[in-house]
This record gives sequence, C-alpha cells and structure tokens, in this order.
Amino acid sequence: MRKLFIGLSISSLLALASCQSEKNNNTQQQANETPAASQQEAQTIAKPQQTVPLAKEPATTIPPFKFYKVKSGMAFSNEDIPANRNNVFLLFDPSCGHCQHETTLLAKNYDKLKDVNLYFVSMNDPALMATFLETFGKELVGKPNVEVLYDRNQLFIQLFHVPKQFPANYVYSADGKLKSSWEGEKDINSVIAEFTK
Repeated sequence: MRKLFIGLSISSLLALASCQSEKNNNTQQQANETPAASQQEAQTIAKPQQTVPLAKEPATTIPPFKFYKVKSGMAFSNEDIPANRNNVFLLFDPSCGHCQHETTLLAKNYDKLKDVNLYFVSMNDPALMATFLETFGKELVGKPNVEVLYDRNQLFIQLFHVPKQFPANYVYSADGKLKSSWEGEKDINSVIAEFTK
C-alpha cells in the first residue's frame, strides 16, 4: 500500500512539473511574439464566425440539393430524381447499428420497395460508405431505384432536417411533398407501409 502511495505521489509531482514547464514555455513564447503577430491574432479572434442555419423541422418539400453518388462521384441533385414515385431519404451513419439493421431489413423486403426511390445519405467519409450496402443490404446493390449519396457540404442538415438520432427517414410523395418522417428504429412493416403509401 505504501509503495502505491509513493508511486502516485511521484506521478502527481511529475505531472505538475510538466504542466508548469509547459506554462512557462507558453509565457516565454508569447513574450517573444512580435506586436504585428499579436494584432493579427486579435483581428482573427475579433471576427465573428458565420454559422450556417440548420433545419430544425423536416422540410415540407424536397429542397434543391446537390449530393454525390458514392460509387461514381457524380453529382446528384433534386433534378435527377425520377418522377412518379415516392422518394425516401434515409440519413444514416455507416457505423450506426440501427442504420445497419434497418438497411438489412429493407434489403430483405426489396420486392415491396421496387416502386420507391431510396436515397441513403451520409456526411461520413465516402470510404466508410462505399461498402455499406454490400455489407448490410446486398439485395439493394445495383438496383435502379437505390442510391448511396455523399453529402460533402452538409446540406442535408441545413436544408432537410437535423435529426436527434439515426437512422432518420423522410418520405416524400412523387410531387415532392413530405408525407412522413421519423428518427430511430421502427418496426419494418411500419417502415414499408410508410415508404409505399
């Protein structure tokens, strides 16, 4: 017990000495700065940062957007959406277990979803998204109505909605009007009913 106490005491003293040494180095470095550098830093700090407004409520109509197809890198916008069918935007995180589970269940029920456009949208690194469908929704790979889209400019949370949890589902009619939306996991039969009604 005594050795443990001595070890902890020595560790604490070393940590304090290290912090104090770092503080002294920072003070010395600040003293060596030129006045011009200090003024430039003050100007940088004084500039107010512009914040992008985020969509607090789901968009009532599909807004103009530009995402990128993960497989090809080609731009995909609201003008590229095929007409005459429901459009579902699924905001997901490739590492989210609930997103993976929902995708697996959607894939197993693809026959019921043939007439619905499914857009899996994520702001994550495309390298993480590239194998998402192959891993969790094999039956959806290569389908003409299914696309994995990269939101590199974080437009979804600015234009569509900022969800509190994943997966976030947004169902729009053929004319682009919001029919329903929800966050988190839901019974797959309810999901399919919402996607297809």
